[in-house]
Amino acid sequence: MPSSTDRSRTEPSRPDGNRTRLVERLMEQFPHVPREAVIKEDLLRGGVAFDESALSDNEGGDVKPKSYFIFSFDHGTLPELGAAALRRPPEEIVLTGGPYDLRRTVVSVRVNPASPYRVAADDDGVLGLYLDGRRISDVGLPPMPDYYRHTLENGKSVMEVAPTIQWGYLVYLTVFRVCQYFGAKEECQYCDINHNWRQHKAAGRPYTGVKPVEEVLEALAIIDKYDTAKASTAYTLTGGAITSHIGGRDEADFYGQYAKAIEERFPGRWIGKVVAQALPKADVQRFHDYGVQIYHPNYEVWDRRLFELYCPGKERYVGRDEWHRRILDSAEVFGARNVIPNFVAGVEMAEPFGFTTVDEAIASTTEGLRFFMSHGITPRFTTWCPEPTTPLGKTNPDGAPLEYHIRLLEAYRATMEEYGLSSPPGYGPPGPGRAVFSVSSFMDSLPARPDDAAATRPD
Repeated sequence: MPSSTDRSRTEPSRPDGNRTRLVERLMEQFPHVPREAVIKEDLLRGGVAFDESALSDNEGGDVKPKSYFIFSFDHGTLPELGAAALRRPPEEIVLTGGPYDLRRTVVSVRVNPASPYRVAADDDGVLGLYLDGRRISDVGLPPMPDYYRHTLENGKSVMEVAPTIQWGYLVYLTVFRVCQYFGAKEECQYCDINHNWRQHKAAGRPYTGVKPVEEVLEALAIIDKYDTAKASTAYTLTGGAITSHIGGRDEADFYGQYAKAIEERFPGRWIGKVVAQALPKADVQRFHDYGVQIYHPNYEVWDRRLFELYCPGKERYVGRDEWHRRILDSAEVFGARNVIPNFVAGVEMAEPFGFTTVDEAIASTTEGLRFFMSHGITPRFTTWCPEPTTPLGKTNPDGAPLEYHIRLLEAYRATMEEYGLSSPPGYGPPGPGRAVFSVSSFMDSLPARPDDAAATRPD
């Protein structure tokens, strides 16, 4: 791989076309990485601005609005977003065509009013993505699903209780909207879950802290009734870490009660996934017994020193080595293919403690990939969005260099091939032009499989 020893961590954007030159240089330098992934990673790491012509009319319009399903994934607080705080941007955008001849690419929306990327309508009212003022692709917006037009009996919206992402593929159930790792000595240093809760409450938006099981079931019943095409294929149960109890339940029983109720009410309707801490094997077995099919015990960052610094609560309550042991143990319950821990790609290079070169960061992250993949476990990753209310977001507003993200895609695919692994289940189809996973490009960068339906189901 090319050396980047002397390159700085940041790649500033200027209105003089520098960003375009950087993107095109990386496309040329890494021809085996899909050009769609280069653009997508840059949008995810640095955000995108929206003209008012590209904003949604919230839940009263024809475009599915951004639901803020767990984190803000924005480069500014709601008061700083201007019109985008009142008329929400779309949940996702889809890119096609343009001078790079982009294949269909689904991208999660991360708002940044200062971004060199802008979504705007041309003189004919056709939306496009502009980089440094030049149109580089057509932009499609997610249509408002029929199930969003219905409310629960108590008046709550389906979007508030059970939003869908990944172009409708995934029902995202954040059933606990805050985290019990609280304060500077416990919160993960890149995570704004607690701030996101506070800012939505301060803005007077509905943002239910603990979602009752009955409300979740009612919302899912509405989705099941009106999603006649069965576009929603999986659900994810998630929320903040639980270090004590909620309503007398520990973490496994709290999240497990939802899975049990969903599987009893809608047997086989969706692939059931849970994002939780790396729990002891007996607790993991409870998840499996409740009907969960895929387990995501996220390990966040591989390097030992950075894990201790960036995840102080997880280090204090569990510890890095025990966290990894529990991930391996969980494969004995779910099967290795159905254990898919996430890491936050890019925090490896966050100042002041992170790696100072792309070479070092990629070497460390690849070491973690090889550790898990050698055991048959396939991690996945979310592209780090440096939210400004987090410690790492404040000191690293530009995130990690785009080159890091492109080389990670290369290393990820190479490591999978080294261990004979294929795309993980529960993420929709792999391949450029086909992937729907929207918060990183790892699925866009993997080869398409001949039987996508089989490839997306758990073993």
